[in-house]
Amino acid sequence: MTVRHLSTAVEARIDRAARRLLDAGHQPHRPVRLAVTEFLVFGAKQAWACAFGALLLATMAVVHLTWPAGAPVARNDVLTLAAVALQVGMLVFGLETVRELRVVLVFHVVGTVMEVFKTHVGSWEYGTGGWLVVAGVPLFSGFMYGAVGSYMVRVVRLFDLRFDRYPRQWLLVVVAVGIYANFFGHHFVWDLRWPLLALVVALFARTTMHVRVHRATLRMPVLLAMSLVALFIWLAEDVATWAGAWSYPAQAAGWQPVAPTKIVAWLLLMVISVALVSWLYPQVRCGPDGPRPGLEARPDPAASAAADGRLVPHRLGARTQTTPVGSAGRDRQDPLPLAANPQPSAVQRP
Repeated sequence: MTVRHLSTAVEARIDRAARRLLDAGHQPHRPVRLAVTEFLVFGAKQAWACAFGALLLATMAVVHLTWPAGAPVARNDVLTLAAVALQVGMLVFGLETVRELRVVLVFHVVGTVMEVFKTHVGSWEYGTGGWLVVAGVPLFSGFMYGAVGSYMVRVVRLFDLRFDRYPRQWLLVVVAVGIYANFFGHHFVWDLRWPLLALVVALFARTTMHVRVHRATLRMPVLLAMSLVALFIWLAEDVATWAGAWSYPAQAAGWQPVAPTKIVAWLLLMVISVALVSWLYPQVRCGPDGPRPGLEARPDPAASAAADGRLVPHRLGARTQTTPVGSAGRDRQDPLPLAANPQPSAVQRP
């Protein structure tokens, strides 16, 4: 017999503690309290999903402010070693699963290949010095793309993301490959980023995303979600370039904010990220009632509830309600877990 945990052990403990705090005493009924609770839970989940990227960005700022220029160990090597330590810590302390690490490594490789090319054609440059480099590019650069991958796979799990009218996977792959090729090819032939952006808009124009927060499941256009993520990556890029992690030609004479046009580049990169995650996690392409990772391991609640008097869930339209076994007329909305797949709901499976 094995237990299939659908979230990390740390997330399961946080989930139990958070549910006790949010549902202490009675269920909230006032609209303002409901809205505030959902907003705070949404922010907490987003912060949790950004853990690796936020820690890496903070490390860049701290090294920039504290590491002396003539130190025996180059700053680039310090950032690389710190990034490796952060990644190992994410696994050791249960903040990330081994399966998610495989996705992060794919992002790492894809990003490093592009970094090597872009630095050699002068799109941006890194500081000199250090031994942990590949083709002149510090190895910590790949971890920045890994941070995007880490966010993507964690947000899928934490918010139990599902999609309506998701584009055909082969179409998404074709567009993603075209975007990736354009990052290289526009240095030699025409820059097709605007036609590619138009294709992205056409591809995802009708696609909506179901986002499960605490008790509420929200719907959001995928284009809006990708644009917001691209905006936040651009803001993080401003911090990273200020910290001297790398610099653009326009910043050679002194730091200045990164051009807002980079948001388009990051939006196109998000399409590549979505294609990679949906390829590695095909179940996320299902609608809100489609198969979910690991849910095939859950037994029928009605079959086992009678033995211990637990609540039996009933699907009523777009929401789920629960009824105590042997009790009628006392339906109430079933609390949705903070983590999409909390440990208490994991079940034994032969």
